[in-house]
Amino acid sequence: MKQSSSFVFPLTLAVLVAVLGTGCPNQLSQLSALSDSSRSHSDSDSHSDSDSDSHPAPDPTPTPAPAPSSAAYVVLAHNDLGMHCMNEDFSEFMILPPYNTVRAQVIRRGEEPKIITSGVQVDYVIPSNTTSVNKTNFWTYALDLFGVTLPPDVGLTGNGLKGPMAAEPAAGDWVVTGIPVTPINDENQLDPYPLATISATKNGQKLASSQAVVPVSWEISCDICHSTPGISVATDILRAHDRMHGTALETQKPVVCGSCHAQPPLGLTGVQGVPSLSSAMHSAHASRMAVANLAVDCYACHPGFKTQCLRDIHFKKGLDCVDCHGGMQQVGDPSRQSWQDEPRCGDCHNKKGHEYEQTNTLFRNSKGHHGVSCSSCHGSPHAITPTVNAQDNVQAIALQGHAGTIDTCTVCHTMKPDDSFDHRFSGGDKAVTQDASEGNA
Repeated sequence: MKQSSSFVFPLTLAVLVAVLGTGCPNQLSQLSALSDSSRSHSDSDSHSDSDSDSHPAPDPTPTPAPAPSSAAYVVLAHNDLGMHCMNEDFSEFMILPPYNTVRAQVIRRGEEPKIITSGVQVDYVIPSNTTSVNKTNFWTYALDLFGVTLPPDVGLTGNGLKGPMAAEPAAGDWVVTGIPVTPINDENQLDPYPLATISATKNGQKLASSQAVVPVSWEISCDICHSTPGISVATDILRAHDRMHGTALETQKPVVCGSCHAQPPLGLTGVQGVPSLSSAMHSAHASRMAVANLAVDCYACHPGFKTQCLRDIHFKKGLDCVDCHGGMQQVGDPSRQSWQDEPRCGDCHNKKGHEYEQTNTLFRNSKGHHGVSCSSCHGSPHAITPTVNAQDNVQAIALQGHAGTIDTCTVCHTMKPDDSFDHRFSGGDKAVTQDASEGNA
């Protein structure tokens, strides 16, 4: 199934509207069945009570040498959000499915580099995660939740854990959405930051490759508060909802939260008059977090005590979630558009001559320097390089010999330009994208 250019994390809007319709928990409109349902089981990963600043120990990752200056092409890859969340267990309710997005730009090096969106093939693979079906029960409940029967290890957009990426000339890049990766690797170890390898080839010959983190976590620590003896955490939550709001969700398992509470990332519009899931969750819990006595309230739901998805240069400089996003009451404000009303670089940064995100465009979708995506050089949101997580820094070290923003001109230019660096993107930039056949391969 090809990728759509109009997508929002974590699910493509066009695909999910078709799949989910109006979104009743057990009566979802159907997508064509792809194959028989598969077996699955869930592995346990309880949260740690520690509020330490430690991060998951990365697997030993060799530091590749910087690409030789004679290379004809370079690949710059990134995840769209810096972290994708998912449920571990789907038998009772679903907040988010396994769904990851990777984008890549293929650049033909030269005195005037060109971004390539045709004439080559771009593929992805996650060497440490070649299967997911034995790590979560998502495939067992996909039919109940989404009205679609999925083959093992195939996600909601028809993509698996390896395969081709689709060109998006308008965006100047290549994309794969719906990668059904989990935070458990093939060695049955917790690894929320697996590395994907993205390769560009032409006529079977490798042009360039790179590595990018495909971050994923199911560390949602609802059990901090929802821990009634004798019942599951999910049942405790659904039972509390039924008691407070007069619903009967406990009898409707598995429940899709977005059926009533709008979830724009899933293409779910919810029920009119009912607050969005983001608004409901943040507003309802804002006044209750003090009793948990956490150093970072956000990590009660967002990953998390072990995962610590905020791991970038902002974290290293002492900033926290609320410094950019505001407190829980602010995030839960009903007038806020979840996943759209987000902090912008220019809210804090103000370097003379710089432009930051494009107008009315989020950082994750913005371009800078002659069509290069902001994330291609700076890293993903929550993972702006250099980060405290070794895997996030692999690509920059491989390309330029040091971590951090890709700021070495000769990564893309065969000769360092004489003029000053232009951080801006102009819609008038010509030849932003080009077919590989238009130059020397």
